[in-house]
This record gives sequence, C-alpha cells and structure tokens, in this order.
Amino acid sequence: MERNKRKAKVGIVIKDKMDKTRVVEVARVYRHKTYDKVMRRSTKFYVHDEKNESHIGDKVSIMETRPLSRLKRWGLVAILEKGQN
Repeated sequence: MERNKRKAKVGIVIKDKMDKTRVVEVARVYRHKTYDKVMRRSTKFYVHDEKNESHIGDKVSIMETRPLSRLKRWGLVAILEKGQN
C-alpha cells in the first residue's frame, strides 16, 4: 500500500515575473449537486521552477512538494506544451 502519494495537476502558466516562481492556473469542471449545471472553477498555485524554463501560456505538469515558502507548495515536473510566445 502506497502512503504519502503526492498530488499532481496540469495547468497553464499565467505569471512568470518572479525569479524561480511561476503562478499556474488549474481549471476544473464539475456538476453542481442541486442545480445539475456544469460549473467551471480555477485555482492558482505558486510553483517552484528552479531553472526559470517555463513562461506565460505554457501547459505544465506540477507536483506537490514540501513547503518552500509561505505560498509555494508545488514544484514544476515538466512542460507539456509551449505557449504562443
């Protein structure tokens, strides 16, 4: 049995101005319990990018890590697609 399995998500880089930090927006789609309407929600994650290799518009894979700062708890795993830059 696996314990402490790290969470992984896929999202789009929306900010890249900070050094070694990116803001990644992860969108999710779900159905409302009562009204049965399809809802869209997004969450922003602060992600550690050691080599500053991702940029705005890139589709990236991120994984949960130990706390690196007050807000950073995710690390960059891979760049899946380059953005339109």
